Amino acid sequence: MDKKRILSGMRPSGKLHVGHYFGALKNWVQFQHEYDSFHAIVDWHAMTSEYEDPKNIENDTLEMAADWIAAGLDPEKCTIFVQSNVPEHTELHLMLSMITPLPRLERIPTYKEQLREVTTRNLHTYGFLGYPVLQAADILIYKAHLVPVGQDQVSHIEFTRELAKRFNSLYKEIFPVPDFKLTKTPILPGTDGRKMSKSYGNSIFLSDPPDVVMEKVRNTFSNPERARRSDPGDPEKCNVFHLHKIFTDSENIARIDRECRTAEIGCVDCKKILGKKIIEFLEPVQERRLDITKDRDKLNEILGEGANKARNLANQTMKDVKEAIGLKNFKAK
Repeated sequence: MDKKRILSGMRPSGKLHVGHYFGALKNWVQFQHEYDSFHAIVDWHAMTSEYEDPKNIENDTLEMAADWIAAGLDPEKCTIFVQSNVPEHTELHLMLSMITPLPRLERIPTYKEQLREVTTRNLHTYGFLGYPVLQAADILIYKAHLVPVGQDQVSHIEFTRELAKRFNSLYKEIFPVPDFKLTKTPILPGTDGRKMSKSYGNSIFLSDPPDVVMEKVRNTFSNPERARRSDPGDPEKCNVFHLHKIFTDSENIARIDRECRTAEIGCVDCKKILGKKIIEFLEPVQERRLDITKDRDKLNEILGEGANKARNLANQTMKDVKEAIGLKNFKAK
């Protein structure tokens, strides 16, 4: 039996942090053994918000690809490619925009949320309003069966399902109606206690060297209610302990929990243990990343081969789409 196809992607925004790994990449690495996996670096999506200053997108794309492979994505087991290298994405996006009701786009929760929260860029553009249509094209162009997402992205997949059904009803049954695959995506706290995010400057990157990791962990917020070393602590109120839950084995977590509550361990020592655990986790990832970034030609080759494989599928989908809606490819004799 053929494997079901899965499609997932990320906007290129440079190097990734450990929140990206546990929130998405860890799942992707597992999926490549279970599904026909396609992973897109969606640089056209980056343009929807970075259109005024896109100069970093190319380098950010290569940085992201290096992190993906270093984290465990195997180009022999999955397809890694750059969205703009497969022009059929934009062709299908245009076609789908013809059948997308405008009020439906304006009701998408993340669109309204971004307009409220992003104040440093002008997002009142046609491209930003229509990015869910482009996202739908990303999924449907490969006739993907499943899309791994967190709960906050479910509305986008519901929108994609609606578009697939609308196209199939209007023209011909071309697209499988994709389903979302809810993934366990723990929200990692950053060094300041907020959600880990590059925009907050509170991230530990997959490429951070050991001394940088230790410095970031040393400055990580702990429990503000524990004023003195001799004060008993409450691990559940401590940002450092929540990071321990991600990086530290259960036996040591239990010990840290107990010793914090009895003041047998202080915040400084607790942070040292966490820093060492994060460094141990990052070491093999960084070794692979070093090998990858030493050979940029190889990285370009991987992305080129991935684009070729993706385009073969995408091209056939567009042939099916044009046939369904009655667009003929006229050729001179």
